[in-house]
Amino acid sequence: MPVSAEDRAKLVSLARSAVGAAVKGLPLPKGEDAGGLLAETRGCFVTLTNRGQLRGCIGTFRPDRPLGQMVVQMGAAAARDSRFVTNPVTAGELDQLQIEVSVLSPLSETTEPEKLQVGKHGIYVVRGQWAGCFLPEVAVDMGWNAEQFLSQCCSHKAGLPPNAWRMPGTTVYLFTSEKFDH
Repeated sequence: MPVSAEDRAKLVSLARSAVGAAVKGLPLPKGEDAGGLLAETRGCFVTLTNRGQLRGCIGTFRPDRPLGQMVVQMGAAAARDSRFVTNPVTAGELDQLQIEVSVLSPLSETTEPEKLQVGKHGIYVVRGQWAGCFLPEVAVDMGWNAEQFLSQCCSHKAGLPPNAWRMPGTTVYLFTSEKFDH
C-alpha cells in the first residue's frame, strides 16, 4: 500500500527532528503518538545527503518498534553513521541536508536471486555472521544488472567474495522500498 502524502510528511519531519536532535545532543523526538502506517512494525532506512554527497544512511529490516519510532532511531543513527566518524554531520549543515526515508516491505527469501527486477527489488545477502544490503535504487544509479548488483553487495557491503550469492549457505532476500523526501 502506498504511503500517503500525510504519512510521508510526518516520517520525513520525524527523521529531520531526530537528525537535528542527535547532532545537537538534544533528546530525540518520541514518534509515539501516531496511528496508521506509523504504528505498523515496518523496516526503514534514513538517508542523508548534502549537495549530492552521502552523509549517512542507516536502516533496519528487523524493526522492534512501530515505524514512527524506527524512523526516529534510524535518523539519529544516520546522523552518526560510522563511515563519517572523522567528518560527522554538523549543526551548520542541518538546513542543507536532504533527508530521505525508505519504508520497506517485509523480506522475502529467494532461491533465484538472479531473477530480481533491477530498480524494483532491493537485496539483503546473509552468510554466517556477514551481511550486506542495497536499496533498490542503487543498481539503477550504478548502471548494474542483477548479477552485478548481487556481486557488488557481496563484495562491497557484506565483506564476502563477489560470487557468494551463488554459494550454498548464503541466503538472499528481496524487498521493495518506497522512498521519499520532503
